[in-house]
Amino acid sequence: MATLKELKAKINSVKNTQKTTRAMKLVSTAKLKRAEEALLMSREYARKIDEVMKEISSKLASIKDSISLRAFAHIEKHQKVDLIVVTADKGLCGGFNIQTIKATLNKIDELKKENVKIRLKVIGKKAIEYFKFVGIEMYEKYEGLSSVPNYDKAAEVISKSYEDFVNENIDNIILIHNGYVNKLTQQVHVQELLPIKTKIEAKNEFLEVEPTDDYEMILESLVKKYLEYTMYYSLLDSLAGEHSARMQAMDAATNNAQEMVRQLTLQFNKVRQENVTRELIEIVTAIEAMKKN
Repeated sequence: MATLKELKAKINSVKNTQKTTRAMKLVSTAKLKRAEEALLMSREYARKIDEVMKEISSKLASIKDSISLRAFAHIEKHQKVDLIVVTADKGLCGGFNIQTIKATLNKIDELKKENVKIRLKVIGKKAIEYFKFVGIEMYEKYEGLSSVPNYDKAAEVISKSYEDFVNENIDNIILIHNGYVNKLTQQVHVQELLPIKTKIEAKNEFLEVEPTDDYEMILESLVKKYLEYTMYYSLLDSLAGEHSARMQAMDAATNNAQEMVRQLTLQFNKVRQENVTRELIEIVTAIEAMKKN
């Protein structure tokens, strides 16, 4: 059984840990507020541009022999794909990163069964460390981008893949990230960016797409903007999800530390009471022995 000194040291240690986790929770809460604001300002645009691109793809598919851009073409068999994965640069956020990594591993297994070659592009230190540890080859690695999302850097990452897609070096771009739903929930997204899929039901009936002399240039510009913003939005979404997950993890850790302090305090009081009782017994025994003498 632990001594009073050892128990007191444990209680102080857990209390110090509790102060740290409580402080980290407050920091994550403040960061989440800023990240959530940036995300919400971008969400509607990201949703609309995705909807418009699918709408355009649907309209083009209905125009015979109109699709010459590969981004809107139907590719029967995918030989090689770019798999872009976004995780956090830091840990202590529960299962946030591992959920993304698991989704990535499942996608890798799925593609390998179809004999598809994979170029793995990893954003975020945690995923880089994991794939390096398990020996999975990475085509490109980026640290610091998921912690501080930057539009120009995001555009640079996705532009390399788009150029290879246009030049037929790859047949698809798949983006995986863990996104923010609310303060208590995150959701992993596995999104195939290219070729752009069509909408089953077109809502915007007013949208008309007709081939013109420069329509390919216009569409290519739209595709680039769509890819760049989708990549940037996934970074914002991942960052907000990271902070919400860390806030939850630190809240749980603080509560666990509080419960541990309570249990250790009970144990401390029990040991102290046992010591007092033992000392009293020893005193009474000594007094009785003196009386007999």
